[in-house]
Amino acid sequence: MDEFIKLLPSRQRRSLLRGLTEPQRVFLEDIKKVKQNTEKEEEKVIKTHCRDMVILPEMIDLTVLVHNGKEFVSVEVKQSMIGHYLGEFAITNRRVTHGTPGIGASRSSMYVPLK
Repeated sequence: MDEFIKLLPSRQRRSLLRGLTEPQRVFLEDIKKVKQNTEKEEEKVIKTHCRDMVILPEMIDLTVLVHNGKEFVSVEVKQSMIGHYLGEFAITNRRVTHGTPGIGASRSSMYVPLK
């Protein structure tokens, strides 16, 4: 683990050197349980709220459901994601799409022709 930490960027390296929080420890334990139960051919899916967890080599080929504030977003962990945070792959905001203005929507809608 120490050799792996030396390969990470400074922010992730500092995060791991300071130690894991309790939810992060529970998340790693869940990963180990899922990895042990691979003989049963279960689908490897874990739900988590730990968006600040650094992706480790142990997580490769797992599907992690990361909470984005409203729902769980499916993230399939690949080798190129190692060293990134889980939250980077579960976007928390969406593009705003407004409807067309209707009657009473605003003062400017008085001048919108009605069909």
